[in-house]
Amino acid sequence: MTGYSRSPKLLRGGLVVLDPVSGNLLRIIGLQYNPDTMTRSLQIRGAGSESGDHVEALRLKGPPVETIKLEAEIDATDELGAAPLPETSLGLLPQLAAIEALVHPASSDLFVNNAIASAGWLEIAPASAPLTVFVFGPNRIMPVRITELSITEEAFDTSLNPIRAKISLGLRVLSVDDIGFDSKGGGLYMGYLQAKERLAAQAAGSDFRSLGIPGIF
Repeated sequence: MTGYSRSPKLLRGGLVVLDPVSGNLLRIIGLQYNPDTMTRSLQIRGAGSESGDHVEALRLKGPPVETIKLEAEIDATDELGAAPLPETSLGLLPQLAAIEALVHPASSDLFVNNAIASAGWLEIAPASAPLTVFVFGPNRIMPVRITELSITEEAFDTSLNPIRAKISLGLRVLSVDDIGFDSKGGGLYMGYLQAKERLAAQAAGSDFRSLGIPGIF
């Protein structure tokens, strides 16, 4: 027995955190277990406008607003018996903190803003966040903003550190309308859109007979 397996390697989804200007990699957060389901919603821009405008009826006013919802599980129980104590003494707190940090302004930014406010400045720019990219296979790499984060901790060790948790994520795909063509995220979005177009071109077509009609005209 060589241990060789013909089973395909299972890819994992995850979040890649980049510097929005340079594109430098800041962090990769892989999902320990892929979600069983993922809900995607596309809100078409202009589709809800009032009827009667014949010119605008078939126009697409921009990319649709795409949102994604998924639930992922993480579990530290498998490592509790195998890893040395220092590596497991915090349970899942480091993994959870890495995800939560994506929706918090950095403490350094808060200190700076507080100092600026104390100096009498009336207008303070909000802190800039890194660029978060959702990766779910090679054909779905998209810049996103986390719009919703819910964590359910389900089991704890003797120090009350979570060792099993469910993470519910709500994501909004950032299109070129949101972040521009020339940004790192804009390039990623265009790559995502082009990958979608290539996949659509490979979809098997049908014919009028399957619809039970001879034709449209």
